[in-house]
Amino acid sequence: MIKKDKILIVEDEFIVAYDLKIMLTKSGYLVAGIASTVERARQLIEQKKPDWVLLDILLKGDETGIDLAHELLEKKIPFLFISANTNHTILEAAKATQPYGFLVKPFRERDLFVMLDIARYRYSIEMGHFHQNEEESEKSNIRIDGIIGKSPALLNSLEKIKIVAPTNTSVIILGESGTGKERVAQAIHQFSARKDKPLITINCAALPINLIESELFGHEKGSFTGANQKRIGKFEQANGGTIFLDEIGELPLEAQVKLLRVLQEKEIERIGSDTTIKVDVRIIAATNRNLEEEVSGGRFRLDLYYRLNVFPVELPALRERKDDIPLLVNYFLLKFSNSTGKKKTRISESALQRLQEYEWPGNIRELEHLIERNVLLASNQEIGDINLPNISKKQDIRVSDQFINTMEEVEREHILKALNTCQGRITGVGGAAEILGMSTQTLYAKIKKLGIKTGYK
Repeated sequence: MIKKDKILIVEDEFIVAYDLKIMLTKSGYLVAGIASTVERARQLIEQKKPDWVLLDILLKGDETGIDLAHELLEKKIPFLFISANTNHTILEAAKATQPYGFLVKPFRERDLFVMLDIARYRYSIEMGHFHQNEEESEKSNIRIDGIIGKSPALLNSLEKIKIVAPTNTSVIILGESGTGKERVAQAIHQFSARKDKPLITINCAALPINLIESELFGHEKGSFTGANQKRIGKFEQANGGTIFLDEIGELPLEAQVKLLRVLQEKEIERIGSDTTIKVDVRIIAATNRNLEEEVSGGRFRLDLYYRLNVFPVELPALRERKDDIPLLVNYFLLKFSNSTGKKKTRISESALQRLQEYEWPGNIRELEHLIERNVLLASNQEIGDINLPNISKKQDIRVSDQFINTMEEVEREHILKALNTCQGRITGVGGAAEILGMSTQTLYAKIKKLGIKTGYK
């Protein structure tokens, strides 16, 4: 057995600590010891010099795992949290210590080692210990169509995609609407061993509540009124491949329970059947919601959150990477010049400057649709001016000494103004969906989510 890293367990529950020790030892890791307090952990760190620390949050004594985590961060000793704590404030404090992972109790042995393997791989890259030959480096250099840029925030996200794509672990993609979450999901599937198997995409926000279970897991003929024939659900369709659950934050709690079972047991049951069906499916999820806040509000299950959150990939908003706008603009100009059969269209410096001053609430999708419209409307080879909605400029976001509007409030106001401009018309040419640079389905989901009522006033 190959010798592996030395791990310190900081855990005050005797059974959990010794179960961890048995699992780690059996897998070839060296266990540096078990500490039930922060003080004892400090002693063992000094004596045993562990490579990694598995760290509970609530421990015996006055100090917590978060207190020790800050010290580990300073000492550059990598660590992972293991905890059953659901308090949002504590979760935020734990996240701020930059752990390499977070396991929720109770966890499966497989979850522990998947997270450890990924954490060790990430750490080795950060420390410069991981080297690839030229052929391996070229294979792992992921290029995603439509995800263009060189900003540090984007490159960090792309590096995470490169790390996680070849594995079978669950991935959650976080980011605002229009940042490219579906493209990233496609890339993760494309660069995995499952690339020759199906990639099935589901927009959870667009699923009618009464049909969610049938869509995901299928049903037998006659299992309910209207079930005139057997239906194969999305998970069966994706068997051997990948399922992408977009807008998973919109999934009702009842459906979350069923999804958790699939993650844990790798099996489903069609509605109207008592036979379980084994499925081998990798799950990639995406959301523009803060799932930690959803968990705290009781709208998203904590256990499902951590099953999905083994490896989060955060995509930056376009306003956070404005240096990439010229590259994106040139990419879309070439794309739409070719697709429309026009001579290569260029953009004036003044128009490009305006694009870089805009706040982009619709992110890359909004920019893409804007460039497409202007290529079509351009009377010559240069786009000299671009009409931008006033709503999203910095000066239009209301600021006072007391508050700054949340992104959800800004988004709601932006959608309302677009709807009023279109007299409430959502679809078709010049409709709100086109103006906002998003699909009709996505706009309907946002209207529902933001509580926008008929009339739009």
